[in-house]
Amino acid sequence: MASHPTSPVIPDPSLSRPVQSVDSHPKLFHSLHQEHSSVLSLAADADCIYTGSQDGQISVWDKATFKLKAVLRGHTGSVLALEYAPDKHWLFSASGDSTIRVWNTRNHAPLYLLHPHLETDSGDLFSLVWCPPLQTIYFGCQNTSLQWFSFTFPTLEHASFGVSVPSDGSIHSGTSTPTSTSRKAHKFFDSYPQYTRRPADLNARNPTCASCLPTSVSLTLPTAASRDFSAPPPEGCVQGDRVKPPLAVLQVPPENVIFSAHYGYVYCMALLPSNREGSDDPFFEDAHDGSLQLVTGSGDSTVKLWKLPYGKSQDSTPQLLHTFDCGAGAVLALTVRGDTVFAGCQDGLVKVWDLETRTLVRTLLVVENVDILSMSMLHSDLYVCSANGDIQRWSASFDLVGSWRGHEGIILSSVITRIPSSDAEQREEKFTLVTGGNDDMIKVWEVVPPVANRHAMSELSGLGSNTDISKSINDILVYALTKFVAIPSVSNSPVHKEDCRQAAIWLRKCFTQLGAEASLLPTGETTNPLVLATFHGTRTTPNRPRILFYGHYDVISARPNGWTSDPFTLTGRNGYLYGRGATDNKGPIMAVACAAADLLARRALGVDLVLLIEGEEEAGSGGFVETVKRHKDAIGPIDSILVSNSTWIAEDTPCITYGLRGVVHCNVEIYNDGPDLHSGVDGGSAREPMLDMVKLLGTLTDEKNRIAIPNFYDSVRPITEEERQLYKVLSSVTQTPASLLAARWREPSLTVHNVEVSGPRNSTVIPSKVKAHISVRIVPDQDLESIASSVQEHLKTEFRRMQSPNRLNVTIDQTADWWIGNLDDPWFYALENAVKDEWGVEPLRIREGGSIPSIPYLEKEFSCHALHLPLGQSTDQAHLPDERISLSNLRRGKRVVERFLANVASTPAPSPMQPPAA
Repeated sequence: MASHPTSPVIPDPSLSRPVQSVDSHPKLFHSLHQEHSSVLSLAADADCIYTGSQDGQISVWDKATFKLKAVLRGHTGSVLALEYAPDKHWLFSASGDSTIRVWNTRNHAPLYLLHPHLETDSGDLFSLVWCPPLQTIYFGCQNTSLQWFSFTFPTLEHASFGVSVPSDGSIHSGTSTPTSTSRKAHKFFDSYPQYTRRPADLNARNPTCASCLPTSVSLTLPTAASRDFSAPPPEGCVQGDRVKPPLAVLQVPPENVIFSAHYGYVYCMALLPSNREGSDDPFFEDAHDGSLQLVTGSGDSTVKLWKLPYGKSQDSTPQLLHTFDCGAGAVLALTVRGDTVFAGCQDGLVKVWDLETRTLVRTLLVVENVDILSMSMLHSDLYVCSANGDIQRWSASFDLVGSWRGHEGIILSSVITRIPSSDAEQREEKFTLVTGGNDDMIKVWEVVPPVANRHAMSELSGLGSNTDISKSINDILVYALTKFVAIPSVSNSPVHKEDCRQAAIWLRKCFTQLGAEASLLPTGETTNPLVLATFHGTRTTPNRPRILFYGHYDVISARPNGWTSDPFTLTGRNGYLYGRGATDNKGPIMAVACAAADLLARRALGVDLVLLIEGEEEAGSGGFVETVKRHKDAIGPIDSILVSNSTWIAEDTPCITYGLRGVVHCNVEIYNDGPDLHSGVDGGSAREPMLDMVKLLGTLTDEKNRIAIPNFYDSVRPITEEERQLYKVLSSVTQTPASLLAARWREPSLTVHNVEVSGPRNSTVIPSKVKAHISVRIVPDQDLESIASSVQEHLKTEFRRMQSPNRLNVTIDQTADWWIGNLDDPWFYALENAVKDEWGVEPLRIREGGSIPSIPYLEKEFSCHALHLPLGQSTDQAHLPDERISLSNLRRGKRVVERFLANVASTPAPSPMQPPAA
């Protein structure tokens, strides 16, 4: 049984180059075992590490000895978040019991108990952020609200719960406060099973959701005189079960609540500039008025940016500035650096947002289909902790530079902190990454900040003085093309049907990681999907131009014969990259996508770039037109179309293509109902279909090789004197006669491609059926439908004259209209100038004899002009063995696209396309 060729394994979609050494993960400095339960939250100060557990306790570990120093008790639900306030020496803890507790980190004594507004109606409290300039704690709730409480003197002085406040704004004593017995029964949390038919009351309340103190604790609050804050905690703090009461119970006032801040649980938040240990953001003292911002992440798949109050309006409501839609499930973790926000999402994606331009800079594919629950920053290095127990380190240039198994379970929390060095000669403290998981383990990893980027403010966003994003993007360009070429996406082969689908899926993920919003558009049951991706330009720029780039990810077959290397393994030799699709059309696609990603990283993308990549171009573009029409709203308005699907006419001089011929593909069949005959037996006695076919094809051209179809040349646009001079110039460059260039590019032609016969195809058989395939290339201003009709009519008329007993069948297989660009279009000049600025020479204006059906269609569909930028050289061998593209052309072509997009952003939009001149 014949075996089908096996396809290579579809490459991993991650664009990060593999870690050079799998053994280069950080040293495990120490391990701690939390006996109680999972480590849900982490915080650290100069002396201790704090771990919040599922059973409501907070363990305090000494950094010097790694011994358990204390256990803080009070919560009756899981400790979901911890936040250290270094300026106050306070530890905030948020819990599933709907309370926040404040602890003194000097003696680990409880200070305050903070109830959210509506108490238990707020549900679990998932996230905390302390803002030192405002002396305010912000927290996110299960009921989708954002709440805050300010620990400033005016706020506490006018509080309604009777707390005595000295002039320094701190609470040293308190009186009785509203207790748990004063609250109303909650109809959900205090309910009984429905079958009992009993009304809700406090005795039915679920203890895991408790938000109040035990009665013995709440009825009387101790005075400051009865407590010694300077004394170390007693041993009973570790082992004892006694819950120490706080100094005061506080309540969030109703005006300090934003209801429905999200449409999902508020899982995470972060402050800008970052005040986390390990951050290289500027100090808060350097933050000017209005620069304090808060970002929140939610189960509704969005990240929201809030402007915090400043000056005397410290209790005013944060103002919503922008909503970022991650489109990747719940946002479970957030971390920030400079003006860059990293959002860890479900399914293993990290969305990288630039706050200044409000654009998606990149999407990092960490581990597919594995949730990201915690992230930490050490200067420009991002540490990502996943639910499968893995930890990854990503550099400022979005490269995966470290990966290791951290826990035998889900990693739930992480924090960067310094650990005193154990070396007496080394006085500097070490940076460590502390991680906690559901394996009841706390692990301390010794990590080193990136030295090269230590003084860069925000290299990720392109602000750092040491930034070289382009070098990184160039590396990604070749690396991504290597993976792209490895997928044998041959569209006209049923054997590679699944490979084409996988190529579309891979390309969508690739575009997503480069910073685009990408999706697949189905074209039909038997055809391959379109890939639609949009790189959004600077959101702060209104009325941005919108450019549509058209390309195709499918390739033609590549038989091993004639290839020096495997056609589906990108191979570099002598400055060229060899592989099927390298120049047609996978190389140009990656160059354009990386150009947009580079501009995004440098906050310089002033346009919206829409990529529309089909998978059926080499097989007739089946379903393309219908799919574009169906999804035109998703594609959006388009101002201009860019294509890169051809080559230069020489090796060293760049070109811009401004014209293509159209084509009509026609199938001709002559047949009879009889069987195939033997020429030695029936030759001469039967009217042979092959002879009829030869005669019929002969009527298509005259003795001068001109097409003999009546009125065929009537609409051909005459050549102008300017065009003649252009051909002379091109003739001197290519050493090709000008008449031959004109014949290839601007004159019609007819070709007989093949003739097929029924039967065994040997020299003794008279076939009963003969098929021929012909094509007619058309030029301006011939009408496509008229030419297709006249070809059919001519063949039928001439066949009737032959009076043959055989029968004729003529069908039009595929058609494509001709295309002529607008040389006076301002964006044509923008493209021409981009080529000139990159290569240092004026580009040649050329036409092509081939056809690209999608260009004239897209022009008509979106009422705009198209531009055609070839990247390859004339010897690139497209469709032939040893197809290649010059590495220099690929990289410089990317820079040409960057220059063009920058030029377009500063050029007025052209007027809508007018019908071509008659």
